[in-house]
Amino acid sequence: MEPEVAMTAQIHVWSDYVCPFCLIADEVIERATTDRPGVEVVHHAHELRPHPAPTLRPEDPYLPDIWQRAVYPMARRRGVPMRLPTISPQPYTELAFRGAQYALDQGRSDVYHRRVMTAFFRENLDIGDRVILARLAEESGLDPAAYAAALDDQGYADRHRQALAESARIDITVVPTIIIGARRIEGVADENVIRRALNEASAA
Repeated sequence: MEPEVAMTAQIHVWSDYVCPFCLIADEVIERATTDRPGVEVVHHAHELRPHPAPTLRPEDPYLPDIWQRAVYPMARRRGVPMRLPTISPQPYTELAFRGAQYALDQGRSDVYHRRVMTAFFRENLDIGDRVILARLAEESGLDPAAYAAALDDQGYADRHRQALAESARIDITVVPTIIIGARRIEGVADENVIRRALNEASAA
């Protein structure tokens, strides 16, 4: 295990709420930073299949196959409970990401991000549904009426589009993508990899 380092540092994570590997990465990062209170995790949006591109369907061969071959084995190794959601087709995530911009303004970004992720992969909830999203927002400590209004606020829509443009500008094509200092990691990293990257960033 890497030694504890006192620091103020940021971990930037690009993810999509319908990416199971992103939930695994979130939990690995949380474990790697438990003893490092100066580390801030900053979440960024990257829609894998933005509207109008069709989203995936769990009854088609691809999702069950990739879950059996890759997702479930990795989740078991990392001790992250999850299951393949049955919602078909899978939801678009634009609304949830607009809500994330509102959650950021309210200082509830981290808890909102995790709540949406776990709702989809542990509770089989449709995170493209406005009513469900408002409930998740309330469970995250947000005012549900203000959150619902934010989903239709053009300012939050514009901020989300700007976030996607920034993702494209720095060539994010894989989620999760993790950037710590000068280190760029595509995919799920081990805890020790995260710790080493933080140490390298603090020494730079």
